[in-house]
Amino acid sequence: MSQTVSGATEPAKRGRPGYDRRGLLDAAIAVFNESGYDATSVAALAARLGLSKAALYHHFSSKEEILETALGEALDELEGVLADTRSIGAGDRLAAVLQGAVQVLAAHLPAVTLLLRVRGNSEIERRALERRRAFDQEVTRIVRAAQEEGTVRSDVDASVATRLLFGMVNSLVEWYRPGGSEDADALARDVLTVALDGLRTR
Repeated sequence: MSQTVSGATEPAKRGRPGYDRRGLLDAAIAVFNESGYDATSVAALAARLGLSKAALYHHFSSKEEILETALGEALDELEGVLADTRSIGAGDRLAAVLQGAVQVLAAHLPAVTLLLRVRGNSEIERRALERRRAFDQEVTRIVRAAQEEGTVRSDVDASVATRLLFGMVNSLVEWYRPGGSEDADALARDVLTVALDGLRTR
């Protein structure tokens, strides 16, 4: 099953020779990241992928559906990190969320890159931005809870700390490339060291 930005599930569509649905989605995300979503027409997208518009529409009903699926992929994974860490203490949860977010970014780099470039120019983008805000607000609550339990310093505003932490995490899309000298786990450890050593109480 696949999930849209709005949270509704829909059955996966079967592929066809040349591109299956997954392959077309990955290729389309790459084009959107390279040329810009708004600047890429369906005709231009089909031409770049070497498909007819009819072949593209076999897998997705519109360019908007491609965007919604891509953004939903990134957001579902990030929200899953929050859900998977609910049962642990706030300080440990903050570390786990940061680690998980880095691993999501590394595993879904093109989709996360597209998400971070969304500006709210359509209803699909506005829903994605609302989910991003909800994610940030939950992380801020985790930071505040960690401050209250005494595991991170309390002289930094929780919302500012969240923006700084995820400013660092999100900046990875500009330079991190899978297959480089550092894998996702090592990168996550480095982020935790830089981010939390400055926040932890002494």
